[in-house]
Amino acid sequence: MSVRIAPSVLSADLGRLREQVEQVVAGGAEWIHVDVMDGHFVPNLTFGAPIIRALRRITDRPIDVHLMVQHPEHYLVEYAGAGANVFTFHPEATVHVQRHLAAARDRGMLAGLALNPGTPVAYLEEVVDDLDLVLVMSVNPGYGGQSYLPASTDKIRRVRAVLDRAGSRAALEVDGGITADTIAEAWGAGADTFVAGTAVFGAADPARAVHELRRRCAVLA
Repeated sequence: MSVRIAPSVLSADLGRLREQVEQVVAGGAEWIHVDVMDGHFVPNLTFGAPIIRALRRITDRPIDVHLMVQHPEHYLVEYAGAGANVFTFHPEATVHVQRHLAAARDRGMLAGLALNPGTPVAYLEEVVDDLDLVLVMSVNPGYGGQSYLPASTDKIRRVRAVLDRAGSRAALEVDGGITADTIAEAWGAGADTFVAGTAVFGAADPARAVHELRRRCAVLA
């Protein structure tokens, strides 16, 4: 199982976006993560299609979009057109989850489902064949810079078990409090894709920070 690092531009200096993205790509980042928040599903308000289009002009790396919004299906067409490669949303934010996962795939994107700390893993069992990615939130969403919730490790294990039983090749992503001190625990529990914001863009050398995150997983490999 290979490690995939997806730095979150939520923590980037937007005035230096091209420079910062080029730094993390030089450090080996496979994906660029975009947190979309609407001020309703979560209290914060962040990015939309313009930042996705800007990133698409900057890099050819896959753009991993995590929608923390009500009715994420309203953004499917726009975000696909803007250049999003991964479309991940929360089951609590909409009604017809399977329909929207299928629609994301129909638009050429990978379809992902995000689980908050209080969201049951059982949600996945109903739609596992429609998933290309599961995102385990290891903090309560809405803000960057939070600490990794210890209970997340067991949840990652349980998600990995669901995917393995189904023979799913979906990525298992973790977002929240991922640092050089916590990434190995999440990796050991079965995650393969890691969102890191402050730990990367808050570092003096973002490229080195990406490299160090991967190195911490390699110790356990």
